[in-house]
Amino acid sequence: MYETKENIEKVILVAVSTGNEEDAMESLDELEELVKTAGAEVVGRIVQNLEHINNATYVGTGKVQEIKDLIWETDAAAIICDDELSPAQYKNLEDELNVKVMDRTLVILDIFAGRARTAEGKIQVELAQLRYRSTRLIGMRNLSRQGGGIGTRGPGEKKLEVDRRLIRNRIAQLKEQVRDMENHRQVTRAKRQDNPVPVVAIVGYTNAGKSTLLNTLTDASVLEEDKLFATLDPTTRNYKLPDGQEVLLTDTVGFIRKLPHHLIDAFRSTLEEAKYSDIIIHVVDASNPSMDKNIHAVYETLENLDVKDKIIITVFNKQDKLIEKPILRDFKADYVVNAAIKKGIGIDEINEAVEKALTSMRVMVEKVFDYADAGKIGLIRKYGQLINEEYKEDGIYVKAYVPAAMVKQL
Repeated sequence: MYETKENIEKVILVAVSTGNEEDAMESLDELEELVKTAGAEVVGRIVQNLEHINNATYVGTGKVQEIKDLIWETDAAAIICDDELSPAQYKNLEDELNVKVMDRTLVILDIFAGRARTAEGKIQVELAQLRYRSTRLIGMRNLSRQGGGIGTRGPGEKKLEVDRRLIRNRIAQLKEQVRDMENHRQVTRAKRQDNPVPVVAIVGYTNAGKSTLLNTLTDASVLEEDKLFATLDPTTRNYKLPDGQEVLLTDTVGFIRKLPHHLIDAFRSTLEEAKYSDIIIHVVDASNPSMDKNIHAVYETLENLDVKDKIIITVFNKQDKLIEKPILRDFKADYVVNAAIKKGIGIDEINEAVEKALTSMRVMVEKVFDYADAGKIGLIRKYGQLINEEYKEDGIYVKAYVPAAMVKQL
């Protein structure tokens, strides 16, 4: 995003720990990764232990002075707070520090704005950005497009610095477009339900290896980078399993701790791909020290989206990066696979788990078909699992597993 070293924005990260300091540091590490993904350089970090976040300036007044000194020492152009700031906190910090003030939510929105490729993705990002910024117009006066850097991607200056009435009108327009897209998505899902091909949604924490799995299985050519939110727009591909069964594989946007509610609301129709799937493949970065917390964040987001009663296959990815090989468990999963997807390790086991999951969802059929109905056996081969086929005098004997919705067609 930035071509020369001189253009890279220098920022200081600021966090408040109200409980477990280790959690605060892990969250700050993740914020640093987000900032790098957004194209900026972290030149300092400040953490303060407080019973609760300061309503006026996020950190205490003494820390504000410490931040001011660090800005002078490092020549930082901005600070980024690890929690979502209120309009008052924005304004007060800018008054005190006289630099650009941002928060975690703004960074994530900025990354999403840079990653969106489809018309739907761009509309959803713009809606989330405008909802977020509409209440913060006064407190974000240093956030101009002329300066460049984080927070300047997406809707332009004319959209961000106009009055609230115009922003409300633009939000109303975008909501209408999102509703149209949701209706289109519902029609597509309804067609899928009439089609016996099962849907498998790939979910997981950002940068866990979801797109790598989709590309490995289907040659989908989805962008793969060792960055957070490398892919934003969902991709769906047909995939034929080794036993001949067909599924639709859908790669969803990555989850993250402290995922801004503006994004959950704007991207609800996209995130809900998991809700309307038959099977969920949950890809986990087993090499990440925060693995357990990341797993919790994924399940928490799925719960918020009302995703229930799904067969879950958890894939503990990036095992090649582990020096020791601990026994990894996910008690919410129906199947667990150890893998290093980029190296092709565990792919057979993932396929096998999907095949077993499909079989558990299906009904066994034993029937003798007239030779005139031989075309129905082709449907079984395509949408089910053919166990046995024998040609007899009175017809073709078939033993197979088929989707429950398909039984009436036979």
